[in-house]
Amino acid sequence: MVSRPEGAPGAGHLAAEEVPVPEPGPGRLLVRNRIMSVTAAMRTMMTESDLPMPAFVPGRALWGPAVGEVVRASGGGFAPGDLVVHPYGWREYAVVEEERAHHADPAVLPDPAAYLSQGATAWGALTRTAPVRPGDTVFVTGAAGGVGAMAGQIARRLGARRVIGSTGSPHKAERLRTELGYDDIVVRGAGPALEQLRRAAPEGVDVLLDTVGGEQLAAALAVAATGARCALVGALTAQLGGAPAAVRVDPALMVARRITLAGFSRQDHPDLPGEWAAEFGRGLRDGSLVFPHVRLRGIAQAPRALFELTEGRHIGSVLVEV
Repeated sequence: MVSRPEGAPGAGHLAAEEVPVPEPGPGRLLVRNRIMSVTAAMRTMMTESDLPMPAFVPGRALWGPAVGEVVRASGGGFAPGDLVVHPYGWREYAVVEEERAHHADPAVLPDPAAYLSQGATAWGALTRTAPVRPGDTVFVTGAAGGVGAMAGQIARRLGARRVIGSTGSPHKAERLRTELGYDDIVVRGAGPALEQLRRAAPEGVDVLLDTVGGEQLAAALAVAATGARCALVGALTAQLGGAPAAVRVDPALMVARRITLAGFSRQDHPDLPGEWAAEFGRGLRDGSLVFPHVRLRGIAQAPRALFELTEGRHIGSVLVEV
C-alpha cells in the first residue's frame, strides 16, 4: 500500500514491487503462493479502522488468506511440496511461521481454492451464535457476498424451511434464487427493506445472519419472530466506504420477543476451519453444496479484484491465481 485512501481506494493507492525472495529461517516455511482471496474487510483495513484485526501499513505489503506450496521447510511437520493455507497473500512468495500454516489436504477439499471459502464464517454463525433449527425462516443480508453466497446453502442444509436474502441488483437476485438456495430476495432500491421483508417473511424471521447493518438490520429486528437469534458478522455499509448507519434497538421489543443479538467472529473459534472443511468437502462431493467464486489470474490483478469486489460486481468469493 502506497498511501491510505481518504475516500474510495484506487489504483494509485497500491503498487507492485519486486524484492528478493526472502529466506525462511528456523521455524518458518518458504511458500510459493498459488491462489489468494480478497475480502470486503480489506477495503476497511486500508484505513485506520476499528476492525478486530490490524490495519494495513503504508509502505508494506498487504496480507490475507492464501494457499501455496511449501518450497523450503525446516521440519515442524511440513515438507517441500505440501500445500498449506496461511495468512500471507498479496505476494508470490511468503515466509510463514509454522504455527500459522495449516495443511490443505486434497483428500478433504480436492480443489485448493475451496480452502479460501468464507463458508466457515457462515457455518459458525449459523451453528453457534444463531443456530438454525428445522422449520426456521432465515434472513441473510449481503447474500451475494463471500459469506452470504454460502450462508443460504448452509441454512437450507441445517433444516431451514424458508431462506431469504438481500442484494443490490435484480440480476444477482435471480442467481441467488436459482443457484444458491434462496426462496426470496430483498433488493436494494426496489422499495423499503422493511416492506419487502414483511412480504417475504409474513410469519417473521427466526434467524438473522447480518453482513450489512443499517436499514436491513433494522428491518430484520422489526419482523423478528419470538425467540429469534441474530448473528452480526459484518457491517458492509461502513466497510465499503459508506457512513455507518445507526440502528435503533427497541429494548421492550427485544425483551417481549426474547430476541438475542450477538456479534460473531471466526477468530473466537479455532476449531471452525477444520470442522467446516470436513462439512464442505462432504457437500462438494455429493453435490449438495457449491462454491460460488470468481478467479482472476496474475498477482497484478489483485488490486482490480479488490476494487471490483467493493463495487459489487461479483457473486461469492473473489480469488486471484498468483
